[in-house]
Amino acid sequence: MLVVDGLPQDQVLKYRDQYGQGGFRRLLEQGAWYGDAHQAHAVTVTAAGHSAVLTGTYPYQHGIIENYWSDRATLKSIYCTEDSAYTYIGEETKPDSGTSPANLRVNTLGDELRKQTANRAKVITVSGKDRGAILLAGKAGTAYMYMGKSGHFASSTYYMKEHPEWQKRFTAANPQDRFYGKEWRPLLEDVAYAGDAPDGSPGMNQGGFPFSYSSKSGKPDAEYYGKLYTGPYLDELTLEFARAAIDGERLGHNPAGVADILGISLSSHDYVNHAYGPESRMSHDHMLRLDKLLAAFFSDLDQRVGLDNTLIVLTADHGFANTPEYSRSLHRDAERLDPKKMMDILNDYLNKQFGVAKLAVKWFHPNVMLDYAAMERQGLNPEQVEKAAAQFLQVYPGITNAFTRSQLKAKALPKTRLGMLVQRGWNLERSGDIVLVTKPYWYFSSESARGATHGSPYAYDTNVPLMLMGGPWIKPGKIAPYAEVVDIAPTLAKLLHVAPPATSEGRVLSEALKAGVLQ
Repeated sequence: MLVVDGLPQDQVLKYRDQYGQGGFRRLLEQGAWYGDAHQAHAVTVTAAGHSAVLTGTYPYQHGIIENYWSDRATLKSIYCTEDSAYTYIGEETKPDSGTSPANLRVNTLGDELRKQTANRAKVITVSGKDRGAILLAGKAGTAYMYMGKSGHFASSTYYMKEHPEWQKRFTAANPQDRFYGKEWRPLLEDVAYAGDAPDGSPGMNQGGFPFSYSSKSGKPDAEYYGKLYTGPYLDELTLEFARAAIDGERLGHNPAGVADILGISLSSHDYVNHAYGPESRMSHDHMLRLDKLLAAFFSDLDQRVGLDNTLIVLTADHGFANTPEYSRSLHRDAERLDPKKMMDILNDYLNKQFGVAKLAVKWFHPNVMLDYAAMERQGLNPEQVEKAAAQFLQVYPGITNAFTRSQLKAKALPKTRLGMLVQRGWNLERSGDIVLVTKPYWYFSSESARGATHGSPYAYDTNVPLMLMGGPWIKPGKIAPYAEVVDIAPTLAKLLHVAPPATSEGRVLSEALKAGVLQ
């Protein structure tokens, strides 16, 4: 199960003529792929998207509504995979470090597979981000994540007391240090990137090619390990660690009838797109390098396990918007919308209407939280305050929709695709009281910020790749019907002959399967 963080579907096809034979081209030609596949919820972020992949479930049920949300009682910020009961093994653990799946409220395909096989099946996941690994691993798998301070891949005490010997050998070799002093330069001649936004374009982070991997200390340290997130080398390390897991755990060599799951979340494309935008040369070149990394990995997988014994699925947790500056160059209406400024103006308005200061007490994307205790003390009607706030925000520059807690609780949103996506993304206990939707190509960001982001219900953020490859099971070719990422879990459950996750809402992608495989 491969998840490429921050990969819009259009980028997969945009560079098709420049791919080699063994990576994306192999998936497109030897696998089944959906051009109209979506992360079908409104808040398209890493944690929510990864949670959908192997649960088959939308955020309103699985509970991972955002990367961070706010506790309704204390207003304390909560990270999606934080759990103070556990620590990283042999690594520094901060209070909000991602250490367990405690906040994930549902089970995964891996959990079902482990249960049905009396834990003989193994579920191993690895990612540059803790949430990328933990939310694929579920409750019963084992997650390993990149440590930005040391450059190691480590697990947490939720999964085990100490690392297995194969992980210790991998760590002792310090493979992360071999990139020190290297530069990331374009793979191809300049003409190959002629359609891309040049380095240093308005809205991009400063710099570009060549991107240097070094540090002020003159040796590998936390500064250097942090730089590895941006560019191809963290993905290379992630796939190298995955190979070590295949060998160390003997994945794919269980007794007949027992499958293993290897989940790999490749994080770097997200960092590149955030810094430079999907329109950049950096993003384009990263796709070409990722193509080479996948080709080498598929080849090694064939040698270790055999591709005829392997079902490969590739998708993404979300797509990406262009930088607003680039969008404006295409004559789109696009801006950065400062949420702090918006909250200050909203509170001034509510104070004038109701005579209470700061009724809007907290912002977390894309939610406004209201002070219901203050409303009760002042004898205010909560629905009236919600409605007033929503009506004000509905006409705020850059906002196209504002939905209230009362509307969402009653499932009274418009019967449109947008209404459906917002409803699917809203959780009664964890979501805010006013949920906002920006205009297309606008997004929440400080006005002085650079780079690009994601998180909207629009196609550039929801439309992601969905590819399946496996000779014995998958019928090659482009598939026209609409599909969703939540369809992956029930499809794999059918092929594995296990029960789908209990709350799964996806469908079986039968049109991608060879005749007779479900019998």
